Amino acid sequence: MIAGMQRRILVIIVTSKSKNFLGGFLDFFDALTCFAGIFMGYRLAGCRLLQQIKRSREKELFDMENKQEKGGLNKSLKLIFVYTVATGSIFTFVNYWDSVFYGYCGSGTFLAFALMTVAILPIALVYSELASLFHTSGGELIYNSVGINKHVGFFAAWLIMAAWISVPPAVVMAIMTWVNKTLNLNLGTWPMVGCAAVLLVLYFLMSIQNVQLLVKAQAGMLFCNITVTILTGFILLFSGHWHLSNFGNIFESGLSAVNGIPGWIIGMALLITPYFGFETVPQMVEEGDFPIKNSKKAICGSILTCGCIYVFYYFCVAGLDGLRDVYTNYAQDGFLTIATMQNVLGWTFWPIIVGILSCLLGMGASLLGFWMSTVRMLYSMANKNFLPKVFAKVNKNQQPMLPNIFLLVLSLIFIVLQNSSDFMSAFFNLMSFGCACAYALTMISAVCIHRKHPNWKSSNTVKGGDAFRIFAMLIAVAIAFFCTLGQGIDSWICFGVYLGVGVVIWLWMVCVNWKKHPVEIETPDGIQKF
Repeated sequence: MIAGMQRRILVIIVTSKSKNFLGGFLDFFDALTCFAGIFMGYRLAGCRLLQQIKRSREKELFDMENKQEKGGLNKSLKLIFVYTVATGSIFTFVNYWDSVFYGYCGSGTFLAFALMTVAILPIALVYSELASLFHTSGGELIYNSVGINKHVGFFAAWLIMAAWISVPPAVVMAIMTWVNKTLNLNLGTWPMVGCAAVLLVLYFLMSIQNVQLLVKAQAGMLFCNITVTILTGFILLFSGHWHLSNFGNIFESGLSAVNGIPGWIIGMALLITPYFGFETVPQMVEEGDFPIKNSKKAICGSILTCGCIYVFYYFCVAGLDGLRDVYTNYAQDGFLTIATMQNVLGWTFWPIIVGILSCLLGMGASLLGFWMSTVRMLYSMANKNFLPKVFAKVNKNQQPMLPNIFLLVLSLIFIVLQNSSDFMSAFFNLMSFGCACAYALTMISAVCIHRKHPNWKSSNTVKGGDAFRIFAMLIAVAIAFFCTLGQGIDSWICFGVYLGVGVVIWLWMVCVNWKKHPVEIETPDGIQKF
């Protein structure tokens, strides 16, 4: 009997092929059980117990893996692709809304972008601190629910989505506007709406494919946009049509002063719109296969990349001959740089290249970035019991289906509203306000989280502690305040309608859903209920 046990121990040692700690531990426990059987006569019972433990553990691991594969997102994204999702979301309307930016800050647009880059970075650093604490998608939803309460968490997420969900309808209409102008199609409003709807459906079909396809397609679009934008800047700078004297008064603005606050300052605050997108990183961390602390590289890297290109490019554009005249006569509604190249420089080929690679692909990259982020926010809401669980179901490509369908339907409704009334144009005016409010709430929550849970240590803790977090909050509040100046009553009505829809959803959660299913959020201390 003892010899048999000795042979059993030898077999365990020789044949053990476990490649993880758990397997090695179980083999070691098996050997100890056999030794105990030699001296105490309990070999049979010990080995049977061991087999039961092994079978139970193997079943548990299988169930967890099966659940992750069939019921959750695909954890396969490299850091570079999370960075390109954020950068592609930010770097979008550079050659379409250039006329809007010029109307805000004139020839000093490049300086306004430089200042806004510096202003946004403290907010981004606090986001980086929070992102490394929580390992699931949700961003503002999680931070504000944990920091303050679930009610603020929901409305912070609702505010940030005001900016995100407005991008797909705006982008497809901008694409159709460029196509219509460039090809001289002379399409009417509703034929353009029809074509834009087809584009939305195509993007929807792309969005339900494997996430690797999405991020690689978006990265390719982003690369084309950045390359042609930088190249165009150098071409304009050395075209012979660029002179420093064309800058004039760099603090001149098309916006009127309000209560003594210069229009240029208000315009600079409105330039937060070309920066929102870095907050998409926390929506993608659940699918990342990189150390969570590296999310800071994606968040801050996306802002610095876009900020530097914005400053360089609009410096090159501001010195062009005839820019002011082109803005006044041709391009107040968009495509200022392209129109200047065509009408002043007399170029025909390069404006088309810029239109295809920067406008079409650049805006397509932004649409994909915000589409993915909105879908994952809705998915996170369902997982955390803010929305029905059906929103968390995924298809065979591990893409949330109902959030994708919901966003498609909403975008189709928005492009109709955008072209049949002033609803969407008025709503767009307050995108920047909603975004800044969400940032401000998140900064407050960062302070609250730090004080409630001082034992939670982030790998990206900001230097200066609460003083720095409060400083970032003040920046966000100041930007939100400036964004409200000069807004018409129509903008506030539209914003109120959007908030009203959020209130209806919130009331359903308070009166129905949360009574049955409390909010559950994964924290550094494990899953907590709110």
